[in-house]
Amino acid sequence: MTLLQPSDRPLAVTYLILPESSLMSVASALDPLRAANRMAKRALFGWQIASFDGGPLRTTCGVEVPADLRLSAATGGDLLVVVGGFNHDRHVGKPERLMLRRCARRYGALAAVETGSWVLARAGLLDNRAATIHWETLEDFQAEFPFVEVKPDRFVVDGEILTAGGASPTFDLMLHIIRERYGYPLALEVASAFIYEGTKTAAEAQHLVALGRLSGDEPRVAEAIRLMESHLDEPLTVAAIARRLGMSARTLDTLFQRALGSTPGRFYLRLRLQAARRLVLDTRLPMQEIALRAGFGSLAAFSRSFKASFRVSPRHYRQAALGESPGAAGTASS
Repeated sequence: MTLLQPSDRPLAVTYLILPESSLMSVASALDPLRAANRMAKRALFGWQIASFDGGPLRTTCGVEVPADLRLSAATGGDLLVVVGGFNHDRHVGKPERLMLRRCARRYGALAAVETGSWVLARAGLLDNRAATIHWETLEDFQAEFPFVEVKPDRFVVDGEILTAGGASPTFDLMLHIIRERYGYPLALEVASAFIYEGTKTAAEAQHLVALGRLSGDEPRVAEAIRLMESHLDEPLTVAAIARRLGMSARTLDTLFQRALGSTPGRFYLRLRLQAARRLVLDTRLPMQEIALRAGFGSLAAFSRSFKASFRVSPRHYRQAALGESPGAAGTASS
């Protein structure tokens, strides 16, 4: 793959940014290249920002990113990076997918950030490829695209196809490109400019909870949380978690209270409800399905717990987010 071969030749990159993308993901995809140019004191990377209509893109935080051009069959270069976010299906229909397929032939490599992987897959550009996507949609992505080898990794490189799961993995991917193409010292300089350690490898799994310093401060609590997040749909008892860690439930409770100011049970419930809230907001899955994925034995139990935590039922929570009047969502949301 020429993109990741040592070279002194500048790289021409096009960023196709979709509306409702995360500004942090956009920055993670673009700013490391800008910093590489500054550190190298020459233009190793050139880039342009494209949209499907040539207009500006409003990110999730409300900041608009102006586009340099409209993506067309004449667009081409070394690398096309598709940055996606929320509601990608609203912004990319059949005409856009056809255009993307035509443009893909004019690029040496393709990359996808967050739901950009979903866009590439629906365009048929990930068939029989290994790829990743943000952990929130890994399960549904695998179900919809059985011909894609879906990995839970931070980022995946499969030939001329590169995919990243989120903002931080995208930063790692860009450092990987800089390191492989222009050398380790330059990649270290770029990471240092952002005071970024960059200690994660591509194959490290994405996690539901970013533990940060907790892994070093209290590794036993961190290990318990990893067990919890891997058993959301079939929750373990606190006693079972403690046994797996070789301690008593009382000791585990003491560790959680000291580190997080919460009991293990309350933390576990909050973790499951946060996962459910994302599904309520970001999908149209029936509430019964969401209840099962979050480890609740019944829809009634899920609704009670959800309302106790968020002060509104999951159905009304979704309706408020969509701007719907009560009852507008029909049976699919009940």
